Amino acid sequence: MSLRRRLAASAGLCVTALIVAACGNGGKEVTVQGAKLVKKGHLTTCTHLPYPPFQSAQGGKVVGFDVDVIDLVAKKLGVTQQVIDTPFETIKTGSALNAGKCDLAAAGMTIKPDRAKFIDFSKPYFNATQALMAKKGTTFTSLDDVKAKKLKVGSQAQTTGEEYVQGKGFDPKSFKDSASLLNGLRSGQVDVIVEDYPVVQGWLKDPANSAYGVAANLNTGEQYGFAVRKGHNPKLLAMINQAIDESKQDGEYKKIYEKWIGPLPAGA
Repeated sequence: MSLRRRLAASAGLCVTALIVAACGNGGKEVTVQGAKLVKKGHLTTCTHLPYPPFQSAQGGKVVGFDVDVIDLVAKKLGVTQQVIDTPFETIKTGSALNAGKCDLAAAGMTIKPDRAKFIDFSKPYFNATQALMAKKGTTFTSLDDVKAKKLKVGSQAQTTGEEYVQGKGFDPKSFKDSASLLNGLRSGQVDVIVEDYPVVQGWLKDPANSAYGVAANLNTGEQYGFAVRKGHNPKLLAMINQAIDESKQDGEYKKIYEKWIGPLPAGA
């Protein structure tokens, strides 16, 4: 899943801000309510920018669906959330968590068995599907239509969308993040792109993308999860799960969903 994390990285400094450089604290953890935190007073989150509506930088802050949900966890702990922009590869392999760069990962990340070998996932917090985006008026009944028309397909590197089309026999042009993927479509490098449906919906709200539309929905049965370091932070994982459950019970999840995505589907 895809800026998302660069304000201080070029200077190589740890900065107190909502976007901070990817640096740890020398291995000195603090414990708050049984949860292990890499930085006193903060819940440090690794993500990969930009990936709206889940995470994006606006006015020097990282905002989005995932950020709002994890803020609920930070509130439980009595700390402030900080967000680190880091490559998605280091998130899904657990290396960023293992290095002590962050306490958890929130990156619109699909729960998958191969990833669960390296990280501990929370319970699912979002039901996700993929979408094909192309010039407005273009429709496909399946990926076979795309293949038959010999169209150039673009995907975001290291994502389940990319893996899905590769599994269907495509060799897509891979882009480093979602912003580059969208630019690839708009600049004519590719004819159609595959990306998470909520991300595509967010793009289509921008008048700059008025020439494009959803060409097909791909129900891949994906669910997103947050992640913590493998076998290392069970109390934090339990608090994340508790925050997910409570937010769905008290209506907070619905508010966050409608703020960033739209009407909450039944059973979501």
